[in-house]
Amino acid sequence: MEPQFWHDKWENNQIAFHNEGAHPLLLKHWSSLGLSKGSRVFIPLCGKTRDIAWFLAQGYHVVGVELSELAIQQLFSDLGIEPQIETIAKLHHYQAQNIDIYEGDIFELSKTLLDKVDAIYDRAALVALPQTMRAEYAAHIQAISMQAAQLIICFEYNQDELNGPPFSVDEAEVTEYYADNYSLNILEKVPVERGLKGQCHATEVVWSILRK
Repeated sequence: MEPQFWHDKWENNQIAFHNEGAHPLLLKHWSSLGLSKGSRVFIPLCGKTRDIAWFLAQGYHVVGVELSELAIQQLFSDLGIEPQIETIAKLHHYQAQNIDIYEGDIFELSKTLLDKVDAIYDRAALVALPQTMRAEYAAHIQAISMQAAQLIICFEYNQDELNGPPFSVDEAEVTEYYADNYSLNILEKVPVERGLKGQCHATEVVWSILRK
């Protein structure tokens, strides 16, 4: 999947994946990771998700990475924050109190730039990538985060009925990517109301994955 695909989505405001409030499954299950306030939370492919406002309000430090400059500009506008911006290698770094967002290719984000994070919230990254990229993504995330705990929200549906993204990522695939280094636990499965994009039956699956 080429970067221009996502740039076009944001330029054309084709962002049905964007929720206007914090995700209900985040609110319900985040506490399962047992993090204290002030912990650093990494959100890959963060867009302008309102989940970030929730994390900040709860006293967490948010680190995100996002390909679209437009999405990041809208994020800070929504937050009412004016960030400082600097260029680091192939990434642009937007920084303000308790928030660091990197603009660019997630595979350019290194362990050094990310620094220590206490947990990862993956609601829109794993499911946004085609299968040909997901194994590489999962390995990269584990490497740069030093296998930090993760809360992952996936979709499961018949991929023949609907083209992604978001893509279907089933239990076998999550196990393939993460079982070597993590203990995996399904916290909840929830039917998608009115179906995914109103076109096919789908289930949201919430995973807690903790380092062994």
